[in-house]
Amino acid sequence: MTRLFDGLSGIAAAVLGEPVPYTPAGGEARLVQSIIRRTPVRAIGPDGVDELVNSPTWRVRRDLVPELKRGDLVEDAQGTLRVLNVWPQGSPAADAHLICELEDTTE
Repeated sequence: MTRLFDGLSGIAAAVLGEPVPYTPAGGEARLVQSIIRRTPVRAIGPDGVDELVNSPTWRVRRDLVPELKRGDLVEDAQGTLRVLNVWPQGSPAADAHLICELEDTTE
């Protein structure tokens, strides 16, 4: 059943996303097709309950950032953001999205 949904997240990111500069801790910066939002979004929290995330978020395919962890950096037109939390969204697909809660480092 998982194979039925493989690829759908990639299509959504390709259509709705844009290249976002991503710098893993101790690594080289690279562009990753993904979506940064500075408005509240709903995400499945670590306990499986739907939560409203009020801080900036980064929606990214997990297969594009296998090394992703707390403290990594992303950038948008308004500045640099640090990854605070990484929440898997429940899909077992290889290209499933992660929702990353971000902190603005320019404040």
